[in-house]
Amino acid sequence: MSADTYSPPHATLNTGAKVSMVALGCFNDKDPNGIVPGIEAATKVGYTHFDTATFYQNENAVGATLRASRIPRESLFVTTKLSNFDHHRVEEAFDKSLNELGLDYIDMYLMHWPQANKDGDFFATDDTISFVDTWRQMEKLLDSRAGKVKAIGVSNFSLKNLTELLKYARIVPAMNQIETHPYNQDRELVQFCQDKGIVVSAYSPLGFANSPMLQDQDIVSVAEELGHGITPANVLLSWNVQRGVVVLPKSSHAERVKENFRLVRLNAAQVQKIDNISNDPKRRHQRLCTLYDSKTNTCLGWTYEQLGWEIPPVKPALS
Repeated sequence: MSADTYSPPHATLNTGAKVSMVALGCFNDKDPNGIVPGIEAATKVGYTHFDTATFYQNENAVGATLRASRIPRESLFVTTKLSNFDHHRVEEAFDKSLNELGLDYIDMYLMHWPQANKDGDFFATDDTISFVDTWRQMEKLLDSRAGKVKAIGVSNFSLKNLTELLKYARIVPAMNQIETHPYNQDRELVQFCQDKGIVVSAYSPLGFANSPMLQDQDIVSVAEELGHGITPANVLLSWNVQRGVVVLPKSSHAERVKENFRLVRLNAAQVQKIDNISNDPKRRHQRLCTLYDSKTNTCLGWTYEQLGWEIPPVKPALS
């Protein structure tokens, strides 16, 4: 009897648009354009959802590779993000991203982080503009760039900051992209977003380089129980999708790209085993994103308190 595998389903945005729940994350910290082989492999496997950002410095390469795939534009869903340096100039930044991508429109435009930074310095915050002010500029895009942007959303917004934003928002964000995985489940935030009709997408759902989750005994045991070539990566991605979260795994390797596109149905006991990881705060309740500095308790110039994360992110213990 084979494992119950299935193709990625679709989530529905508050705009009515459909988006595949498995996307290719297009960040590559070693070489911005190093993701191109991954995109090429993804288009052949069946991916239609691709996630990049101004910060990734590869919008041009992402757009060119997607155009070369000859997949009809209406079949693709492309996300990019506003840089921390561009909170004062949202329209100009959007136009630049659209031009770099070389596409007719952008499906999702996200505010990458709630904090603005001074030009050229990711650790110097610009306190002359708030994320509410930035969001108001993004809302205007839907009129000033009508047809060029299909939806707007946010990224790295905690429950605290998202609640604050919604007090003033004319348009509810269509998406909130956050780091969420079994080691950082953010259950309250995920539920809040889903109650508000905001789709949650998970960046780095497998963790980062040498992720401890891929060797976690609970994750590995679920994969072994499922058998039939199911990997810990399949389990991690499937767990998030089953709770309604879009996943954005990144890889430039064709075989991993293909592996990440395969989901498997987890039974209630398997889901509970993974859920229970959050009850192990000493080692397995942590953020893996290296932008968080546990020595200074800051991230890109903001304190954890400003960011609104209740549990201080920590780097994984070395094994």
